[in-house]
Amino acid sequence: MPIRTLSIQGYRSIQNIRLPMDDINVIVGANGCGKSNLYQAVRLLANAVNGELAETLAYEGGMPSILWAGKRKQLTRSKAPVRMILTIETDDFNYELTCGLPMPSLSMFALDPEVKSEQVWVGKSRRPGTTLMERQGPSAWIMNQDGQRTPYPVSLSQSESILSQIQDPHLYPELFSLSKQLKRWRFYHHFRTDSGSPIRNPQIGTRTEVLSNDGYNLAAALQTIMEIGDHEMLAQSIGRAFPGSKLIINVDSKTRFDIQLQMPGILRPLEARELSDGTLRYLCLIAALLSPRPATLLALNEPETSLHPELMEPMAELIAKASQYSQIWLTTHSYDLAMKIEKLSGKKPIHLIRTESGTQISGLE
Repeated sequence: MPIRTLSIQGYRSIQNIRLPMDDINVIVGANGCGKSNLYQAVRLLANAVNGELAETLAYEGGMPSILWAGKRKQLTRSKAPVRMILTIETDDFNYELTCGLPMPSLSMFALDPEVKSEQVWVGKSRRPGTTLMERQGPSAWIMNQDGQRTPYPVSLSQSESILSQIQDPHLYPELFSLSKQLKRWRFYHHFRTDSGSPIRNPQIGTRTEVLSNDGYNLAAALQTIMEIGDHEMLAQSIGRAFPGSKLIINVDSKTRFDIQLQMPGILRPLEARELSDGTLRYLCLIAALLSPRPATLLALNEPETSLHPELMEPMAELIAKASQYSQIWLTTHSYDLAMKIEKLSGKKPIHLIRTESGTQISGLE
């Protein structure tokens, strides 16, 4: 269920953007143009479905901090409330989440978001006959299996999405299908590679089809790919980046897994604690992109960080390969990486610019 169109209104530097999406979406632009805001807005949708909307926004400074930061002259004249609206359109379903500030109160949770409305509909246009769910504040109605509108019997938490609160999949199969798809989105932004990182030390391992978002289970994830995943592409990606090298996953009697890399000219394998930050980050990206259980959407934020320029080509090959199974969202400062991905996939990068109207897409009519 790939996203066909993403719309964002009222989020930080983004006043209003409507972005047609493809199998691979590479976002480029200068510092401060809004690449990270676009990435965070997409991630916010996934967090909302997982019941983490309020917590996520709290870490960003609360609801007032994430609202459109530009001029609001038109809004002031019309006295319209300030809203953040996130919308996705797919082949199967369309979903819109609208959040705003709660009513003034003495509560110490006054910075929490308040979900003002949510809608799920099918087809290109939203009409009463195509709407599957509509929420206003704590109340909602849902189209049942007989095509009848039925009130949702439970009062909803106003700081979280209905998709994180709804129960009874047999009663609401379409909503559960949408929720399940959004929960399969994955986001990778920062892998800890400092000297105290768990990645550098042996870790208890079990079969791991999905790399954690911080990469702590890297050794088990790589071993899982070796056993049930695309082990040939894994070996090829290691060989393209480090010619003549071989990845080894060592396991002791207590099922602790350790990463080792045998490199030409070195008499013993190098352990994870001895590898460079860039090498460990590259191994994390391999594990994320070659997951035996592909994500519906795989988002990478600045994956080129700490990587040598020579690794851009093998990484572009990995991304092109992964796009056969997952929709790719990638923000990058590396035009070299963007051009290499375009050469392999034919997908042109999306250029963001910053204007008085906020973050905009260059050249989009």
